[in-house]
Amino acid sequence: MIHKKIVSIRNQTITEFVLLGFSDVAELHLLFFIVFTLIYTSIIIGNMLIIVAVVSSPRLHTPMYFFLINLSFLEILYTSTVVPKMLEGFLREATISVAGCLLQFYIFGSLATAECFVLAVMAYDRYLAICHPLRYPLLMGPRWCLGLVVIAWLSAFMVGGLIVGLMAQLRFCGPNHIDHFYCDFTPLMGLACSDPSIAQLTTFILSVVCLTVPFGLILTSYARIVVAVLRVPAGASRRKAFSTCSSHLAVVSTFYGTLIVLYIAPSAVHSQLLSKVFALLYTVVTPLFNPVIYTLRNKEVHQALWRLLYIKQMETLD
Repeated sequence: MIHKKIVSIRNQTITEFVLLGFSDVAELHLLFFIVFTLIYTSIIIGNMLIIVAVVSSPRLHTPMYFFLINLSFLEILYTSTVVPKMLEGFLREATISVAGCLLQFYIFGSLATAECFVLAVMAYDRYLAICHPLRYPLLMGPRWCLGLVVIAWLSAFMVGGLIVGLMAQLRFCGPNHIDHFYCDFTPLMGLACSDPSIAQLTTFILSVVCLTVPFGLILTSYARIVVAVLRVPAGASRRKAFSTCSSHLAVVSTFYGTLIVLYIAPSAVHSQLLSKVFALLYTVVTPLFNPVIYTLRNKEVHQALWRLLYIKQMETLD
């Protein structure tokens, strides 16, 4: 009788999932909640400041800053897709409907893919600006910049739609516990009671294309930038260029590296806890450091923010 009851339960199509998150370290939940709330707030404020500074300063209406505010907007959106649900899991049992789970993965996956493309465009933009300065205004005109961003966003959401369309055809009939802090692909496929092989193969192929091609373009662009910088006489400008490139590459490599491990070579991660830690790197850590890395030594952004703060103070005094 008990065996029949278990079989009956497992054959029922479930309607919601429970996100386990970091349930194995429940004693740290309050600390995690405080830390990740502060990090999430910093991500939102840091990226919003970049957007406000660029939009409010006509001097920053250039291709580089246009791509930068797209990156900031992407990071605000995709962290907001994942982090609030993770924070909920620190306070109580986090549940999400099957449709909501697929929607979360679709939005997050599409935005993360769009970021992969935008980062590649930003690297290509820097390559043109440094290696072909005379042709740069022609090669990176306003229409071309807008076209690159639109292509990045649309193609990312098309890729996400194809994967989620295949996932939506699967049946989930129990258990309904996802051992993760958001609806990620691999844990979801482990809960499917119908054959997920087509969805897995499609996701693998698209992940290879959407991760390795942009990352290869980034590495090629920065390699050519380094070669161009080496031709410049040694000095402060050369050290600054190397420092900036190394900082950018460190964050980009962390973002792409963790995604490649989790979506192209998931078998390399033998622990689900390690998988969650890797996921934190691209969902929380890189969005936290990107505003710092891309604006830390940027005097133009600093001046725009100070100018904006000064104007607000004057308006308050009036």
